[in-house]
Amino acid sequence: MGKVHHLTLMYITNDLNVALIAQKYGVERVWVDLETLGKERRQKNQDSVKSHHQISDIAQIVPHLTTAQMMVRVNPWNPGSKDEIESVLAAGAQIIMLPYWKTAAEVQNFLAAVKGRCTTSLLLETKEAEACLDEVLELPGIDEIHIGLNDLHLSYGLNFMFECLTNGTVERICQKIADKKIRYGFGGIAQIGAGAVPAEKIILEHFRLGSTRAILSRSFCNYEKMGNIAEIDRIFAQNMKKLRDFENYATTLSAQEMKNNKRELAVAVAQVATLLRKQKEIIEC
Repeated sequence: MGKVHHLTLMYITNDLNVALIAQKYGVERVWVDLETLGKERRQKNQDSVKSHHQISDIAQIVPHLTTAQMMVRVNPWNPGSKDEIESVLAAGAQIIMLPYWKTAAEVQNFLAAVKGRCTTSLLLETKEAEACLDEVLELPGIDEIHIGLNDLHLSYGLNFMFECLTNGTVERICQKIADKKIRYGFGGIAQIGAGAVPAEKIILEHFRLGSTRAILSRSFCNYEKMGNIAEIDRIFAQNMKKLRDFENYATTLSAQEMKNNKRELAVAVAQVATLLRKQKEIIEC
């Protein structure tokens, strides 16, 4: 693990115009999100992304992508997964992500269904997934793993998703993946200067832990709440420049400065987690 340069960025949208703006400003992956099975139930009352994308969205966007790749999150492994994967591949998916897996058998079935026809990405977001990670990492055909902090913190019964980042869980998982020389990333990042915990502190942890990819969160550019395409373009241009400039700055920091950031991040996360726990206790009372 160690420093990386620019993170590979992923942005969720099924809007062609927004996808082209993301690509224009250097986002490497346009993400169509087909996951619906079980998500509403397990993320009830969570302010998380719950998309309603269609396979047809893939085919609409793919012909217009020149530098960005099409990434598709399918549903967790289920009896219809093979057919879903075939449909997604036929529509033009270049990367397929399997979410919410809990066993090595589910991962093996996924890899067998893909048959090496595109990049495979595993979304590790359950305590069961961490428990069987050693077995999973022995399977051939895994191109990358992304650690999903939202579901992972729920799986472990925590109050705030970034607690997984400061309590050693993410670092432990990253080290195992790094040992197998598989690419990895975790969570999402907000625009510079924003976020419940400053985005800058999260980005520095990506660099310290050797993460090479991250999701751009809704707060980076929540296009659904913007009035017109020109405003979306302006926000993307502004926020991407700030992000890339900060990444360039991050590469100049020493190992000690990275450790200092880790300590500061832990304090910031603990403060938010305490607040959320108190709010939860009040609601339950």
